[in-house]
Amino acid sequence: MKAIFGRKVSNLAELKEITEGALKQGQRGQSYCVIKEVLLEDNDFHNFTNDFFNDQPWITKEDGGVNQQREVRCIRVINVNTGEKVLVNTEGYTYPRYTAIEND
Repeated sequence: MKAIFGRKVSNLAELKEITEGALKQGQRGQSYCVIKEVLLEDNDFHNFTNDFFNDQPWITKEDGGVNQQREVRCIRVINVNTGEKVLVNTEGYTYPRYTAIEND
């Protein structure tokens, strides 16, 4: 599985724009593995995706980074109402420092 991660993206709308542009340029993304999943109700997911710079209680500094296979370690955040998914690589922070859209 591969995803296009954006660094310090402010919200989901910006992430979608960056992802679309990267795909048009032929970028293929980075391999990743999911280390945990977080399920959010629609309102909580909306609050999360409106401001990626906010610290999240379900993120620890140990989440993220890269494993021995050079895959990005990330958290899969799922909107339980719509199924929309965002990947988060924290790189040692408690906010979503790197984010990507996960497609099925």
